[in-house]
Amino acid sequence: MKFSKVKPSVFNCNVIELNKIHNRAGNITVVENHVNIPFDVKRVYYLYDVPGGETRGGHAHYHLQQLIVAASGSFDVILDDGRAKRTVSLNRPNFGLYVTPGIWRELVNFSSGAVLLVLASMRYDERDYIRDYAEYKLSL
Repeated sequence: MKFSKVKPSVFNCNVIELNKIHNRAGNITVVENHVNIPFDVKRVYYLYDVPGGETRGGHAHYHLQQLIVAASGSFDVILDDGRAKRTVSLNRPNFGLYVTPGIWRELVNFSSGAVLLVLASMRYDERDYIRDYAEYKLSL
């Protein structure tokens, strides 16, 4: 499988500020397809209770787009396009990291009680994953 015509770049992955509606009874943030994210959400999942020092991720996708949000706590996302690396720290629930297809990602430095929320553009499809970094580098 090949990536789209656009060569993957960590610089195409951006932090998106999501609208926070403040109320003295608490805040709310709404995410809407093609309004504040550039894709339709087809799947939602979250990671939690990640033991200290553990790394998650360690893969890339051919087609999947994602918005990664620190729903609680904090963590770092290491983005790698085979030429450049970039680390993005997430720690506020009204900010999300938009990850484009073709980017290798690793999730590290989880704080105690962190909840990582992912909004994904596709349903789960194992064929869309690249789980071996050497294979990833060959696919670029």
